Amino acid sequence: MSGWGPYAAAWAAFLLSHALPVRPAVKARLVARLGAFGFAVLYSAVSVAALAWLIAAAGQAPVVALWDPAPWARAAAQGAMLAACLLVAFAALAPNPLSFGGWRNARFVPARPGIVGIVRHPWLAALVLWAAGHLTANVDLAHALMFAGLGAFALLGMAIIDRRRRRELGHAAWARLTAHRPTWPDRWPLRLVAALALWTVLAALHPSLIGPAVWP
Repeated sequence: MSGWGPYAAAWAAFLLSHALPVRPAVKARLVARLGAFGFAVLYSAVSVAALAWLIAAAGQAPVVALWDPAPWARAAAQGAMLAACLLVAFAALAPNPLSFGGWRNARFVPARPGIVGIVRHPWLAALVLWAAGHLTANVDLAHALMFAGLGAFALLGMAIIDRRRRRELGHAAWARLTAHRPTWPDRWPLRLVAALALWTVLAALHPSLIGPAVWP
């Protein structure tokens, strides 16, 4: 298993960076010091940095091929990425008292939940789509473990956050916030354009940041 140490360290850093800041006592101190918005920015920055480290470590791990890539794998990955970018664009800067974060939640209108009425955890759902799409196109052990692990991590996170938020909000408030049907998010045309732009930029930067080109 020589050469797997940095990969294991990156996984440990990723898991700890997500688990420790949201512990009730730790989060309360950070929010008191930084504010809800500051905590959200810091948590997001640390999460992105840990994910970038994990991706880089997977690319440097020993190559152990598992299967041959399917001819449709690239198209599946790009379709999943487009869906993930849509979720990110529709969730960005939108209040969501049902998931992690917590800033601007006072502005949440249950009768107009937007994307939250469809997916309570759009950021985690985007991570699931990203992981599932890339799992089809990456055929070595390190990347398969990474994408499968990240997808499972996001799904487990949804269940944990649901349980925690139900407890924190109380049954009556939870029922009130989740009772309404989904509605179109505010400024949805702008968010749609932002999603397409994000998808295009990520695909264009993929060869220089990650390695393989995603467009023929």
